Amino acid sequence: MKRIGVLTSGGDAPGMNAAIRAVVRMALSKNMEVYGIQKGYAGLLKGLFTPMNARSVSNILHSGGTVLQSSRCPEFREEAGVKKGVEMARSQGIEGLVVIGGDGSFRGARDLSLAGLPTVGVPATIDNDIACTDTTIGFDTALNTVKDAIDKIRDTAHSHERCSIIEVMGRGAGYIAAYVAIACGAEASIIPEKPFDFDKDILQRIIDGKKRGKENNLFVVAEGVGGSVEMARRIEEATGIETRAAILGHIQRGGSPTVNDRMLASRFGIHAVELLYQDKGNRVVAIKDNVIVDYDILEGLAMEKRMRDDIMGMAEILSM
Repeated sequence: MKRIGVLTSGGDAPGMNAAIRAVVRMALSKNMEVYGIQKGYAGLLKGLFTPMNARSVSNILHSGGTVLQSSRCPEFREEAGVKKGVEMARSQGIEGLVVIGGDGSFRGARDLSLAGLPTVGVPATIDNDIACTDTTIGFDTALNTVKDAIDKIRDTAHSHERCSIIEVMGRGAGYIAAYVAIACGAEASIIPEKPFDFDKDILQRIIDGKKRGKENNLFVVAEGVGGSVEMARRIEEATGIETRAAILGHIQRGGSPTVNDRMLASRFGIHAVELLYQDKGNRVVAIKDNVIVDYDILEGLAMEKRMRDDIMGMAEILSM
């Protein structure tokens, strides 16, 4: 291939810029031209193409968000939208595409590949819910952002002997909640993957802790379970302990990416370009046991990601 495109799609994640940078500079090292596509698939359909060079991606490595911007594009879910996307890319001489995003973005990448435009997916989502890879761009940064927030909340909870309910992102997956619950010493994480009993898993833990002299409590709730404000109300009514809910929201998506996310994004971006250089499309890049690999997108999307038993077991032991 002589000319490729790169876009970011779906929710933004810290480290996307590092991936864009890696794609551009790896492609240039292979004497390939690179076009950045603004605003995701919507920009592809509107022809928002910008030629990029090494200077185009200078000083973006440390920035959160995405310099190419992102958007949702319902039109791209239709066959006509995909066909138009291929036509727009070909009108600019683009022979292959790198799509940086989550599983929804990869469905678009799959459709483009099947329609004749070789496309490679790069996993970037703070939820870490893509089954074919051990971790995704943005997950580590989001964990550290949540950790910092919870540490601050715990300081004031300890001062006032409060119970804190922290709601974090994770609509269909509880990875953020499960990991930070361990890292921040929470009594429990309430996640979509594991049914919970309010009386047993929350109230009883608070009561048992109080008998042992525990003066404050912390629970982490994934947004896919939700109801943190109502949980706080019920805890305070049942125990008499002052309880506060904090919904962390979109602060988890922003911020400067960690070293781990910058490295991961760089490795992913380089591998994605190498695949296109070899005229390979319909692939998704992944990391397994710290080795960069790739899968057929259809195979990757068909995989099911389960919460690891050792993580759940660790959380149970350490919350005693």
